[in-house]
Amino acid sequence: MPERRLTASLHPSIASIPADAWDACAGTANPFVSHGFLRALEDSGSAGPRTGWLPQHLSVSDEGGRVLAVAPCYAKSHSYGEYVFDHGWAEAFERAGGAYYPKLQVAVPFSPVPGPRLMTRPGANITPPQIAEALADACAALELSSVHVTFCTEAESVALREAGWLTRTGVQFHWHNHGYDDFEDFLDRLASRKRKQIRRERRDARGAGLEFRVLRGDQIGPAEWAAFYRFYTSTVDRKWGSAYLTPEFFPLLSRTLGDKVVLMLAFRGAEPVAGALNLMGADTLYGRNWGCLGEFPFLHFELCYYQAIDFAIAHRLARVEAGAQGEHKIQRGYLPAATHSAHYIAHRGLRGAVARFLEQEQARIAADMALLAEYSPYKQVDA
Repeated sequence: MPERRLTASLHPSIASIPADAWDACAGTANPFVSHGFLRALEDSGSAGPRTGWLPQHLSVSDEGGRVLAVAPCYAKSHSYGEYVFDHGWAEAFERAGGAYYPKLQVAVPFSPVPGPRLMTRPGANITPPQIAEALADACAALELSSVHVTFCTEAESVALREAGWLTRTGVQFHWHNHGYDDFEDFLDRLASRKRKQIRRERRDARGAGLEFRVLRGDQIGPAEWAAFYRFYTSTVDRKWGSAYLTPEFFPLLSRTLGDKVVLMLAFRGAEPVAGALNLMGADTLYGRNWGCLGEFPFLHFELCYYQAIDFAIAHRLARVEAGAQGEHKIQRGYLPAATHSAHYIAHRGLRGAVARFLEQEQARIAADMALLAEYSPYKQVDA
């Protein structure tokens, strides 16, 4: 039989790829890679020239023009908003006379959420190495230094490593639902001291005279989103960061993702004073942004961790992924989990230096994960 011809194309906006074609490849399990989420980023001006995330989305089509695979891609002249840090690689290469930027980032902007990146239509006879080859070709055509597939699945990382890419591991902290009936059932699985600590934190948070509400989809109106944007920018200001997300982005989520948007708010009287934004996937609640006006004891833990656990148990979700970093999450039931990325670097010398760095880093990560696992708050079960 003649070999099937595939055509790889780059698109300067997600809108130039039909939503049904994109989502046929992306699936429905992870809302961050959905056409609706990515379009909300672009339509709101959050991902684009203002923030230095220039869309160059990849599609691979057959001879009839049917989209078989897609990948969310952005040309970038910096390394901000990624959460997988390569600033040191850039500085070293530029000191040696190279040009690290621009580069191609295969990722969801501003979202350290693990999920698929090289996404194929079910039944399509196309493999990750074929998509990897298309990404390497795009790197050369755009005269970029490298391609970085961040927060991909472990299977994608393995496939890209077998295709000759460099791979990297990171650490997040995820809560797993072991069939709990309610929050008290979860607490009963913890060691006594940790159980008492969480009960005290929840009691103190609620003792500040706050009322907690969970709103979803069209329950979230303009007033709630305006309040949440104030919370979001207050967190950005405290961390000396940049407000990548615009005020228009958050209302767009309600319209495009519906009940997958879960907003947890704390009210003092009739006034919202804090909020935590989550997105719900097929089996996971993903915590994203949070913010607060004022100082309230343990409110961050209550809104971002304990309310999320409550919601996951009530909706029988398998886990909660509460975002990047935060070893303090371990004592609250969130255990270390590996994250994955893969990197194609065109320059042989830079590639060799990064490979040596990653080998040393991986040894440290493995040791750290083994150590962190020893701090599990769960009761020890005899083998």
